[in-house]
Amino acid sequence: MTASILERLKEGPVLGDGGYILELERRCVAQAGPFTPEAALEHPDAVRELHREFLRAGAEVLQVMAFYGSREKLGTVGRADKVEELNRRATRLAKEVAGEQALVAADLSPTWKWAESPELARELFDEQIGWQVDEGVDFIIGETFFHLGEARACLASAKALSDLPVMITMAFRGEPMSDDGAAISECMKTLVSEGADIVGINCMRDPARMWPLIEDLRAATDGLIAAQPVAFRCTDEKPWFSVPPAFPHELDPLQLTRYEMGEFARKAKELGVDYIGSCCGSVAVHVREMARALGKIADGEGVWQPDYDKPMSETEFGRAKEK
Repeated sequence: MTASILERLKEGPVLGDGGYILELERRCVAQAGPFTPEAALEHPDAVRELHREFLRAGAEVLQVMAFYGSREKLGTVGRADKVEELNRRATRLAKEVAGEQALVAADLSPTWKWAESPELARELFDEQIGWQVDEGVDFIIGETFFHLGEARACLASAKALSDLPVMITMAFRGEPMSDDGAAISECMKTLVSEGADIVGINCMRDPARMWPLIEDLRAATDGLIAAQPVAFRCTDEKPWFSVPPAFPHELDPLQLTRYEMGEFARKAKELGVDYIGSCCGSVAVHVREMARALGKIADGEGVWQPDYDKPMSETEFGRAKEK
């Protein structure tokens, strides 16, 4: 895949991958709570396989599995001394799987140090960006920022340290405002004015609770926009998935179906979203249905042709009983 992300987006919507950390926790190789990415070092085969699943499902971009991969955040689980090794290794894993089939995006996330020290947060961004760019990513994603100030700092680091395209997405909990008091339109206009190539919204909200935000996002800019909802059902009273008691260990009954995520992709395209992806709770079958909804993979499942008159499976038998 030689075309850059911006060249690809000129041709139509690009499909991103799904969620990593929560799925790796379900596979018993990551910790719920800190949600740090040490699996890239300790269980590389699990990370490699999840990348492969998203690629096989139709994802056109694989993100480096380095969310919460900053030095200070890794220090909370005793891995601060592994920060460079982790970021480099995670980037290599994504590139190994992507090959020529998908683009690889650097991944930056909240440092949880912004309010305490903006200077330290910028230093942490510089470290991660430097290592991931050095390993050969195709573009840079900074995601899930709650503060416009921290999103701007990540963008500034990315622009200073590379010539790669930069996508910055922010997350909104109860109110469609950043934690430092900026409305969605202000956030997006500011990021575009400071050089972001793609701006958008990710995480926290499910598709139903993200639609109004996407409309505000699309109205705020004529440029390229991204949307990546979670695949867990939220409510109007609690529109973000991390607030109910079910988070983080009892989310399973709240997971959306593959068809609901497929419908999100279809509608997102209609609303003019350019980079269509998904976040926490989204696994390979969700991404595959999204790819199918966007016309990126064929509709069929294979050569099997069911015969409901002569059932040879529970699927055929059940349908025959309905007739």
